[in-house]
Amino acid sequence: MKLLIKNGRVINPATGFDEHADVAIAAGRIVSIGAVAADFAPNKTIDATGCVVAPGLVDLSVRLREPGHEHEGMLASELAAAVAGGVTSLVCPPDTDPVLDEPGLVEMLKFRAEKLHQSRVFPLGALTRGLQGVALTEMVQLTEAGCVGFSQAEVPLEDTQVLMRALQYAASFDYTVWLRPQDMHLGKGVAASGPLATRLGLSGVPVAAETIALHTIFELMRATGARVHLCRISSAAGVALVAQAKADGLRVTCDVSINSLHLTDTDIGYFDSRMRLEPPLRQQRDRAALRQGLLDGTVDALVSDHTPVDEDAKTLPFAEAEPGATGLELLLGLACKWGDESGAGLLRALAVLTSEPARVLESSLGTLQASAGQLVKGGVADVCIFNPTSSWTVEPSALRSQGKHTPFSGYELPARVCWTVVGGQVAYEAHAA
Repeated sequence: MKLLIKNGRVINPATGFDEHADVAIAAGRIVSIGAVAADFAPNKTIDATGCVVAPGLVDLSVRLREPGHEHEGMLASELAAAVAGGVTSLVCPPDTDPVLDEPGLVEMLKFRAEKLHQSRVFPLGALTRGLQGVALTEMVQLTEAGCVGFSQAEVPLEDTQVLMRALQYAASFDYTVWLRPQDMHLGKGVAASGPLATRLGLSGVPVAAETIALHTIFELMRATGARVHLCRISSAAGVALVAQAKADGLRVTCDVSINSLHLTDTDIGYFDSRMRLEPPLRQQRDRAALRQGLLDGTVDALVSDHTPVDEDAKTLPFAEAEPGATGLELLLGLACKWGDESGAGLLRALAVLTSEPARVLESSLGTLQASAGQLVKGGVADVCIFNPTSSWTVEPSALRSQGKHTPFSGYELPARVCWTVVGGQVAYEAHAA
């Protein structure tokens, strides 16, 4: 398959490249950017006039809900949502049913995903068997099966000794451990501690739930030399601790969700269960710090935190509703919205969706995906083509994800995805959808 993308504005955040150019693709690889060989005969030509041609987006936090939670999402529906959002590579946590703690389960998930020929799926293996926080998994075997790191998902480790052993073991093989910093005992509430939670009578999660966990993680990193990726930082104090840890030379990266980047606890309104999220929405000062951290590089990546939830689990009282929201198809638009509002600009907005999250995965990616998050000659042809001036309104019923609940319902967002190319094949075309 030979593909020619003509007349587009090509942006490669990894190198700062930003020019109008043609992109020629053959056999799943980028043949040229700029001048196209006279004898190049494409099977398909895309006219990208007025569009940005960017690397395919890399999303570090996507629940596909299969296996075990098919009533909330199927591989087919969620990967269709991914390519509709321009996401060509995604990382999924291990909290499926059964848990991804055996090589056979990982291989089956990857096989089923590859058969759909849509986004590339990079699973995280369970850090402990059954996510029970007792016995470590066989990390070497899980890595050979295709895992890019190891995680407890939303299940905190109560035993610090188990966490230390896990970090020691991971460090010996240079694996990355993915942790969401939240103290097990302080993190049992349903809303961020503060005046609003008090007024609404909702159990609170204090900032200390995050900072205590971060202090513990950083001390163990110093002792073990492990590499850790922190999932969905949510507070100003957390951002400050990450900045200090990076300054101290710890091998740490982190991300923030689109929810925490744009929303605050006041958006809960009158017990709006669409705002029931993990981590909980915090105050304006926290949101401001997260935005600044993403701008200055303290926070490495922006994630959708895509967690489809079915109707029955959301139409409950706020405290009883299942946390989560659909986000894959909103990721690019909300990143560009942040870029406009913060002054970060389009290049930085794309960087936190492409080259920066790919850098988090760098040590775990195989040879084929080594150029993920970039547009380079000879690199893998994963491409997102979008119209930056075409705005669209978020209508839950129109989302391809099986989960229709989003806190951004009714929002007008910039950047409409027109085509998504995965491995040189057109996986999504807007007018054909």
